[in-house]
Amino acid sequence: MNAIYDILGVPFGFVLRLIFNIVNNYGISLILFTLFARLLMFPSSVSQQKGAAKTQRLQPKLRKIQEKYKGDNRKIQEETQALYQREGHNPMNAGCAPMLVQMPIIFGLIGVIYNPLTYALEIPKEYITTLTEAAKGLFPELAKSRTIQLAVINHIDKLSGLIPEEFFSKIASFNFTFLGLPLGETPDMKKPSILWIIPILSGITSFASSIYTYLKQKQANPEMYKNPTMGCMTFGMPLFSTYFTFLFPVGIGIYWTASNVFAFAQTVILNYTHNPKKMIAKLMIEETIERRSREENLKLVAERKNK
Repeated sequence: MNAIYDILGVPFGFVLRLIFNIVNNYGISLILFTLFARLLMFPSSVSQQKGAAKTQRLQPKLRKIQEKYKGDNRKIQEETQALYQREGHNPMNAGCAPMLVQMPIIFGLIGVIYNPLTYALEIPKEYITTLTEAAKGLFPELAKSRTIQLAVINHIDKLSGLIPEEFFSKIASFNFTFLGLPLGETPDMKKPSILWIIPILSGITSFASSIYTYLKQKQANPEMYKNPTMGCMTFGMPLFSTYFTFLFPVGIGIYWTASNVFAFAQTVILNYTHNPKKMIAKLMIEETIERRSREENLKLVAERKNK
């Protein structure tokens, strides 16, 4: 898994370094970097929105199949697959496929965010190894943690004399804070502090995005949202987001919170540019045109045979 993070981190590391060299603020760089990642994932989100609209459009036909062959699961499956084939629709496009597209991006992001010495400061690999090995001795609990580079930055004063002064000074002078919050420290769930603001913001932004998505999709497809598991996901994800940001350094939490904000903005934009009701209406028009075209072609073929 670490190899995947490292490989995919190279291109994303280049982008983060480019942003950092422009703004010279690592916290802002993380936020702009998150925006860049969201823009990369936007096409797959559009595809997911279109796929969901197509799936919703086929719901009445699917219900007819289920009612007609009630009790015969094999026949229901066969007719459902035949329907998808006739309609040229793959339900995977509304769920798993976009997520598979996003996974390499997410892995790349994690690889970059955990390794600022490599991707932001461009410290030579041999010096990073020296510092991280020394840090593991100081903090045994981090020996197998991917946050070891963050610990090095956070405690660089305890690691002096191990690498050339040029690179030590570069790390020591690195402003690893954002709005006064130390990006390398992890909020303590049992001890209230100013660091709690990041998990709280993460939960609030996740909740806002979940509620907006829930209400919009419920308007578009009320039947689907009678399932109680949908409500559990809507309210469960914000709790998970809050808990998640208590487990990692503030820098990761800022990325997570910014990602929630941009995801919310993306959802609002998509509901405006690719409104489900408008998309379904468009699909109905396209289906009508296609059906009439087939009927006209059949008439022409019949007329030619009669001649």
